Amino acid sequence: MQYNPGWNDSSVNLLHVRAVGAGDTLHYVWSSIGAPAVLLVATESRSSALRIDWTRLLSPAPAGAVWIDPPSSVVYSAAVVFTKVFEYSEPKALEELFYSTYDLSDFSWGSINRTLNRTALTAEFSGVPAADPSGSFSNGSLAFRVSPRGPGCSSASRRGSRCPSDPCPRQVTAYEASGRDGPLPSLLHTANSSKVEFVLAGVAPRGNGSRFALEVATLEEAGVAQKLRSARSIDDEYTPTVFEMLSLVAESRNDSSALSFLQWKATAYGSRSPRREDGIRCRSRGLQAANWTLPASGVVRAYFGEGAGSAYTVSAINISFGGEEGRVYQETRYLSWSALLGFGRPPRDAFSPLVISIVAVALGTPAAMLLVGGCLLLSARRKRYSEYEPIN
Repeated sequence: MQYNPGWNDSSVNLLHVRAVGAGDTLHYVWSSIGAPAVLLVATESRSSALRIDWTRLLSPAPAGAVWIDPPSSVVYSAAVVFTKVFEYSEPKALEELFYSTYDLSDFSWGSINRTLNRTALTAEFSGVPAADPSGSFSNGSLAFRVSPRGPGCSSASRRGSRCPSDPCPRQVTAYEASGRDGPLPSLLHTANSSKVEFVLAGVAPRGNGSRFALEVATLEEAGVAQKLRSARSIDDEYTPTVFEMLSLVAESRNDSSALSFLQWKATAYGSRSPRREDGIRCRSRGLQAANWTLPASGVVRAYFGEGAGSAYTVSAINISFGGEEGRVYQETRYLSWSALLGFGRPPRDAFSPLVISIVAVALGTPAAMLLVGGCLLLSARRKRYSEYEPIN
């Protein structure tokens, strides 16, 4: 993990996470220059490196300021940008009332140098609106907490194989092996994925029963299509009462292979120590092609270029959060939503041993009773109830 590589000024934030595999390298480049964003770059070289022209990056025209050396080693690149936060309420007339939008490119971000822990590999981005006339952020903020902890995967991971091996915050955690996250929603992860947590804490709502929505934009190269997929399962052992998993998957148009993903459970939580009763309903309002060129992110424009809107596909999705009449956030002033971001295919949950055992008992017991009852009935029909022989 590198913080502002080649730059000594901590007034801006750029965090580079480099994961080296057996024959490739995965690069995550997080930045709060403009709208908070992450670049995802996969290369076929173990020695590929991030290069930054800081003077150009911080100029009004940053195109070409960020690249991977050697450029020929890059086999896939994409970007995910967190662009806006919407606040709205639903009156009894069922007409949504929207308040002025929080544009994350207009936020003022503090230095992560004070939170950077090079031993534990953790850091936190934290910001507030540059202008806050309503005073909603007087006791709250937006933040990123980053905690990369492991090596990369082999090149097979990019094609879907498994790897061998707190105020509006988003938390990012990179994993060194497959496993399951501890806190709810207990997402199943692989070594080529990172946990992303979006948290709204201490921000005063501007209406009674306010709800919030996060706009997420993606940028993909030509020949790649974004698809929103939903999977439902009766197995809710790890995330009680939540039966839906959503995945935003980037797929190649040629062979439908998965290149990257953003995956989340259809729930958020209203507590720092989430429990089932703290659940907040989470909805996804469809994936749409964005009619603007590029998100207002300095690192995205620096890597893909100013005119990338015609050569790349930009899509956007709104993820909304709201409990019953928005009461959960109104009471707790806290909202957290977790997702996985990574390369290759999103992890797929299998039925847990506990659920398999419960289903086996639930279905096997009646089946065994029917079998035993049938045997006893057949036996009873063959049994003689008299010692007398029938009269011929």
